[in-house]
Amino acid sequence: MAISETVLILAGGTVVLSIMFGIRVAIRAVANGAAAVPRPDGGEDAGGSGAPDLAGVIALPPLIFLGFLAVAVVLEVVIPLPASAAQVPAHYLGGAVLAACGFVIIFMAAGRFHAAGTNIPPTLPTTALVVDGIYRRTRNPFYLGAVFVYLGLGVAAGSFWAIGLVIPLLWVINTGVIAREERYLERKFGHAYRAYKARVRRWI
Repeated sequence: MAISETVLILAGGTVVLSIMFGIRVAIRAVANGAAAVPRPDGGEDAGGSGAPDLAGVIALPPLIFLGFLAVAVVLEVVIPLPASAAQVPAHYLGGAVLAACGFVIIFMAAGRFHAAGTNIPPTLPTTALVVDGIYRRTRNPFYLGAVFVYLGLGVAAGSFWAIGLVIPLLWVINTGVIAREERYLERKFGHAYRAYKARVRRWI
């Protein structure tokens, strides 16, 4: 059975993004967790609640995005949508623009985190509240950028499955990641974070 161009593009993009994520994890592992700041109090929250100094997200966000891409690939193989088979240059161009914008947003966010000296993975403690740069426009540039990259791949592949799955993907990110991070940041930074949340939107 011939593999459709949609499946090839979607699967190939998923593999490339997986490799990029794996390299990033490997670099962090080689650095021996240098970005993590050890806490003398046993990792308890600075707010004094006794809760662990972690957001408690359901999974690393990149794994969530990759998981939805993998589901889209399987659906394209098992139940291909006829309309998603046609490829035109506009799909490639539009997808490339979306993905490029997403990577730019992610790199801008990473730059602000590095400048502040705080951890990027939500599975590590947040040591500083970042509210400048791209964070003046959106409270979650990492996830906003990742959504653009995800949609860019879906558009380039002409995959209506991938594009349609963005709705449950956003629900999972909102409830399983962002909401938990927000509760953690309110607990840790108190009024400073509540004031920031009141003036900047969650997405855009």
